[in-house]
Amino acid sequence: MADAHHPSVSTAHALAVLLDLSRRARRAGSIEELGFLLVNETHHLVAFRQAALWNADAGVKALSGVLQPEANAPYVQWLDRLARHLAATTPTQAGTVTAAGLPADLAADWAEWWPAHALWLPLPVLSGHPAEALLLARDAAWSQTDLQLLTEWTDSWQHAQRVLQPSAAAGWRGWFRRARHQLRHDPARPWWRQARSRWLALALLLPLMPVRMTVMAPGELVPAHPVTVRSPMDGVLDVFHVQPNQQVERDQPLFGLDEALIQSRVAVAAQVLATAEAEYRQASQQALNDPKSKMQLALLPGKIAEKRAELEYLQAQAGRARVTAPQAGVVLLDDPSEWLGRPVSTGERVLRIAAPDDREVEAWLPIGDAIPLETGDTVRLYLSANPLSPVSATVRYVAHDAVQRPDGSYAYRLRATISEPTDQRVGLKGTARIDGGWSPLAYWVMRRPLASLRGTVGL
Repeated sequence: MADAHHPSVSTAHALAVLLDLSRRARRAGSIEELGFLLVNETHHLVAFRQAALWNADAGVKALSGVLQPEANAPYVQWLDRLARHLAATTPTQAGTVTAAGLPADLAADWAEWWPAHALWLPLPVLSGHPAEALLLARDAAWSQTDLQLLTEWTDSWQHAQRVLQPSAAAGWRGWFRRARHQLRHDPARPWWRQARSRWLALALLLPLMPVRMTVMAPGELVPAHPVTVRSPMDGVLDVFHVQPNQQVERDQPLFGLDEALIQSRVAVAAQVLATAEAEYRQASQQALNDPKSKMQLALLPGKIAEKRAELEYLQAQAGRARVTAPQAGVVLLDDPSEWLGRPVSTGERVLRIAAPDDREVEAWLPIGDAIPLETGDTVRLYLSANPLSPVSATVRYVAHDAVQRPDGSYAYRLRATISEPTDQRVGLKGTARIDGGWSPLAYWVMRRPLASLRGTVGL
């Protein structure tokens, strides 16, 4: 006789089988292997004649005694209709099922396919996944002990299923199943509390949500008010006294033109002036005795004044050949060696001088991204050299006409005043984000596609 303090042999055997099934479920490598284990190996725990694993989307997924159920077989189709009826009437409650409690069309085929007693065991529904249930049938009635053992086993089985479920639910098929689960009709709730009603309201309101019109454009830190230093006259650049990015003071020498030609012209003009003055002195002496010389004497002062003015002009030109800084600042120049020996014309730009803190943002808006912008709109320049510290600015002006850039494209020039002090130097480039006005999300999403469509087909 069994010891009163130990479980009976049958109960101990059932527990051992339950532990073995749980271990095999944890070691299963796929969802299909788990389904085969559930409908076939459960027989070692609780005796039955037939078993089926049903899924709300896939129908009958596994049958006892077969490797793969045939979806078009009459038996499988009857099982699917039976499971859907039970899922609609008792979706979460496990219990016994007989032909007497079924509709006439299902009860009529019961005796052909199944024994007298069946057990409906719905599995807990995983979030975003369709409902599933286990159906068992046998000749003997089901006991409460059978139900408890099966409940414990299916809980362990579904725990193993959760481990494999993410890979099985990945991709668009899994997303579609989760979407169907969210949009299913719940007869216990009014229409305004249905999940699909909320999703429909969200789908209608989301396109109307206001968002900022934002565009990205190539940008650069440039001097805001630079002083342009130009060539004062035609000549050849002879010497540079400064280097790029050098700090200079007012009146500091910058560069000089070749003075050899100018100095020679100054020497010639000085000699001509000296000759004119000698002629004047000679005529003055002759005028004392010769009346005709008095008439020539009246013309010579004008000639001397003319030659003196010409000499002074050439001397001023020689002084202008040495160019000095009109203000203090930083020299903006590429490479001085490229200018040496190069002929320049009057007014040609040689370099620029900018104050150290006089910076602003310059961006180039492509024609397709020219959204309406107002003075004061926000601009953030993300420099390629330092993308984690954007430069904040506000729009100062946007050019009315698009100009051609070096790459051949046309764009609108935008200038923005820096809002906060920055230590980034002039010349650094990056990407500028420009925030315009507010617009509906639908317009923000469809603006470029509609513009492309209209440009292609003319609609």
